[in-house]
Amino acid sequence: MTRPSRARVDLDALRHNYSLARRMHGGRALAVIKANAYGHGAVRCAEALQDHADGFAVAFLEEAVALRAGGIEGPILVLEGLFDAAELKAARTLNLWIVVHQEAQLRMIENDRVFDHLEVWLKADSGMGRAGFALADMPSAYARLQATGKVSNITLMTHFARADEPGSDATSRQVAAFNAATPALLGDRSLSNSAGILQWHSARRDWARPGILLYGADPVPQRGAGEGGDEQLRPVMTLESEVFAVRTLQSGDALGYGGGFVATEPTRIGLIAIGYADGYPRLATTGTPVAVDGTITRVVGRASMDMLTIDLSRHPGSGIGSRVELWGRHVPVNEVARCAGTISYELLCNVKRVPIIYETGIDKACDRCAAKEDDGNAPITKRRAVA
Repeated sequence: MTRPSRARVDLDALRHNYSLARRMHGGRALAVIKANAYGHGAVRCAEALQDHADGFAVAFLEEAVALRAGGIEGPILVLEGLFDAAELKAARTLNLWIVVHQEAQLRMIENDRVFDHLEVWLKADSGMGRAGFALADMPSAYARLQATGKVSNITLMTHFARADEPGSDATSRQVAAFNAATPALLGDRSLSNSAGILQWHSARRDWARPGILLYGADPVPQRGAGEGGDEQLRPVMTLESEVFAVRTLQSGDALGYGGGFVATEPTRIGLIAIGYADGYPRLATTGTPVAVDGTITRVVGRASMDMLTIDLSRHPGSGIGSRVELWGRHVPVNEVARCAGTISYELLCNVKRVPIIYETGIDKACDRCAAKEDDGNAPITKRRAVA
């Protein structure tokens, strides 16, 4: 018997979320699959979306190389841009789109001796304060790119700092600043990330860049049901394990490292085969929800490296072998993140050491890859799903 911890990835939900994002935004959308598709497996997710997505976006060159090596065709945008001339050469070879957001990257293209037709996304800093040309410098950067004779198309882009805050006017101010700085510059525009798609109509342009929403985690959880009608985001990953031991604490007994949980009455405890080495947050507090056999209960005590303890006191029918969902359809990953004092992005990206099982709703055919701690592009071997 193998350790029962696993991450189930619903590829139908992934496609649904992409279609919903594209429809809400209008225009085209690059599926953002950086960071190993936010922990879901970049190559396999790209395969699932290849016939649906207008293109993909990754953080850096090596992520794009892995996609091309995995047989992924079509546009791939490198969001951080390139670091040196060797990367520029590789980007040409792999037919990648590149972001240019700072002077050194612009000079790299100007100084290059190869005249071809690069697809460039020119990034403006409209208020994020992180990457991008100052708004006042955008016209000159644009003109310099055109003057090289090496660029076939320029898309103008920016990134939002607070689009996930409905009560803030920061996004409206960024949109206005971007518009005011670029009216004379020809080309497509790309403003909206996931929160921009869901929350800010004024930010919808030619290209969207949905990231976290592809995986079913709402970046604006406080917005509630809204645009999209009855079609809501669907969780793509279900992180699950099983109860592998049961014991009963008596009143006054302490549990786990630090003894942070002390029973005030007889308490039936289930030991779960998953821990922070698998990506479950160590800072998840007592009371963090989990689902055992489809019914909500709570984490008790501190998560250990390889195991977790949950309260089975009100679940007399559950015991060894019971399925436990850490997040997924019954337990929103956003709620687990809230209890751990972090965000869903971090939880999903940190999943490791557990196998990933890919599922579709038609025949439940799935792929399984042995997840590595730092490489989401391990070879994939196909197998049938086990009911």
